[in-house]
Amino acid sequence: MKQNVGSYLIPTGLAIFSMLFGAGNLMFPINVGRIAGSSYPIATFGFLVTAAILPLIGLIPIILCRGDYVEFFGKIGKIPGTIAIFVCLTFIGPVYVMPRIVGVSHALLDPFIPGMSLVIFTILFLALTFLITYKESNIIDILGKVMSPLLLISLFIIIIKGYFTAGSTEVSSISSGTLFWKNFIYGYNTLDLFGAIFFSSIVISLLKKSLHVKSQADIKKLAIMGFKAGALGTFLLSLVYIGLSYIGAFHGQSLSAINEAEVFSSISIKILGNSGSIIVSIAVLMACLSTVVALATVFAEYLQSLTKNKLSYTTALVSTLIATGFSSNFGLTWLLAFYEPFIIIAHPALILLTFLVILNKLFGFKYIKVPVLATFALSFVLHYWNI
Repeated sequence: MKQNVGSYLIPTGLAIFSMLFGAGNLMFPINVGRIAGSSYPIATFGFLVTAAILPLIGLIPIILCRGDYVEFFGKIGKIPGTIAIFVCLTFIGPVYVMPRIVGVSHALLDPFIPGMSLVIFTILFLALTFLITYKESNIIDILGKVMSPLLLISLFIIIIKGYFTAGSTEVSSISSGTLFWKNFIYGYNTLDLFGAIFFSSIVISLLKKSLHVKSQADIKKLAIMGFKAGALGTFLLSLVYIGLSYIGAFHGQSLSAINEAEVFSSISIKILGNSGSIIVSIAVLMACLSTVVALATVFAEYLQSLTKNKLSYTTALVSTLIATGFSSNFGLTWLLAFYEPFIIIAHPALILLTFLVILNKLFGFKYIKVPVLATFALSFVLHYWNI
């Protein structure tokens, strides 16, 4: 092994945090607190289960599969697994999640860049993404040593100032059980379980190349370090979620008429004042850019695998960013409405697959395909039956 794998622990943990903490992660936890009011602790706990605890669990089967998400999804059969990979990656890539991040970034940064159209913003944002991602070997260092620290510092400044300037909050009329369940489901919207599965795969792949991992002992060390880094990343994720939910509960009650995507910027400026706009801008830009960087890398590598490496990484990356730019300009509202059913339908099956693959790898459990596909079919029927 080229270097001591332990020296990569903190940068990798910070990189995983910044990969998972994207545009939705800025607006969703704040809305959890804003709507729950005085009952924000139970609402936040429900949100954390699906937005932080499940992503940590999602790291485990990918680590057990040595970073190979093809093996993970292959447990439901070759053809269903291939279809699932294609659907999931196009969904979290240029079809939905990447365009959503661009749209939310534009909405959040609009107060600081008045008059800039979505088209111009998209071009600039994706050009910056290309500059960060075109040299794949540097991605973890850029995310873990530059972008993640800037993101964490800016977020904690907002949260700490919000804590010390908090007044009172409204008493919630919603029952604790309802709040927990609604925010458990609401946590799906972060898509962090999807992110954890594919991001951990790309992280392990990049670390294998950087550290020249070859022996079985090296692979075991890398697996242990990968889980520790994931635990660090999701711990930081949880801390930030709790902090954002808190300031949403104590500073967001008067902002019910504001668009969901604009709440973070509005509350942050309310807390810091106009002089804090640079801090808010850094938080938004780092959160959104870091996740797009990770997603662009994952999808570009997927395109390469589809062409059996006949397509260069750079060409695949440019193709990914062009497709994202096209989708981004459909508008955020359309994207959210169109793909929300997929989020609700796919999650139960993905959660079940995650646990069953862990059982398969650790205890030899073999019954995976039928339960997962049946769960997906049942979720589909129940969703549209309710409609």
